[in-house]
Amino acid sequence: MTSGFRAALAALLMAATAPLPAIAQETLIIGAPLPVTGALSPEGTKLKQGYELWQEQVNAAGGVKVGDRKLKVDLRYYDYQSQTPKAIQLAEKLITDDKVNFLFSPFGSGATKATSAVAEKYGVPMIASSASSVEVFDQGYKNLFGVYTDNSTFSEPIAELVKTSLPDAKRVAILARNDLYPLSLANEFEKSAKKRGLDVVFFEKYAIGTLDHASALTQLRAARPDWVVVTGYINDLITIRKQAADLKVGGDVFTLINGPAYQEWISAVGPLAENVTTASWFHPVVKYESDDVFGSSGKFVELFKEKYGSAPDFTQASGAAVGVVLQQAIERAGSTDHDKVRAELQKGGFKTFFGPISFAESGIADSYVPPVLQIQDGKVEVVLPADIATSEFRTGLKN
Repeated sequence: MTSGFRAALAALLMAATAPLPAIAQETLIIGAPLPVTGALSPEGTKLKQGYELWQEQVNAAGGVKVGDRKLKVDLRYYDYQSQTPKAIQLAEKLITDDKVNFLFSPFGSGATKATSAVAEKYGVPMIASSASSVEVFDQGYKNLFGVYTDNSTFSEPIAELVKTSLPDAKRVAILARNDLYPLSLANEFEKSAKKRGLDVVFFEKYAIGTLDHASALTQLRAARPDWVVVTGYINDLITIRKQAADLKVGGDVFTLINGPAYQEWISAVGPLAENVTTASWFHPVVKYESDDVFGSSGKFVELFKEKYGSAPDFTQASGAAVGVVLQQAIERAGSTDHDKVRAELQKGGFKTFFGPISFAESGIADSYVPPVLQIQDGKVEVVLPADIATSEFRTGLKN
């Protein structure tokens, strides 16, 4: 064997055993703890629909543009069974085991607040799809961003509507689910009512999972309210509306949040939905032009109907909204680096189908006005703000 041959053979062997160059990541991995089962499963299913519509559209377009390449979106879901401690565990698993690039939040303010500590610990930006309580965003975290405005953007316009439409109304009764978001929302309604000189004559909390509200509703009825406010989630508010009718609970204005914005709530309570007021961060009636993968609110609604056979509500829309916000931030940054993407999120100015989205220093959205809604003749109508209203506000309740 010649020395030249030996040298060539040695070079080949060295090349064969040399470490391979790092392969550029070809996917963008996003983790999403979801309540697919348990009490919050209707909401969890809706969020998943929104996430997947966004994923489908962005992947069909080649993926998220990162510099001179495009990354396909890989969504990783785990079911936390509507139990917040499990959501915390799964958020950590997604970061440490699945090595996700970014997180979408669980459903609701309580679980979001809990998991935001995990995101902060690991420095992973998390976009919250369904958290609006100030208590979630007052922790000084830099990795939490939410597409919902705060709860006062619901209570303030509805309280003003009651005060101007019913100048003789004096008495307000509030029944709240004892959970972070519904209770925070109820507290905002109490503040907004008192600010306008209304008397809060009843304020009670009900435990998570309560199925019989007869005792609380009987006490509420005895308080003779002009305006009734009940907070909770869809299953709570179906039950409460039916039991309120059985007990002949009255009032000129009946506000339930969040439930009546869902078509299944209207279908479940039937005629009892009439004239119930609510508020929402999104409704198919809104018309925004956008720079995202959908191009407009109308196109988002059209694509959602094609895929799922029904119009989207605010939960489904917010599932897609967190996707388009994160996508725009990554594409602006030209990178998946957490610091660079976080800096773009902090800049805000995202033109989305959901509305114009920018964030306060705390991370909560502060850039749009949610519509106030009322069920009229079995349909959802917008009664505020005036520039997008589809109907006049009505008073009175049918039991």
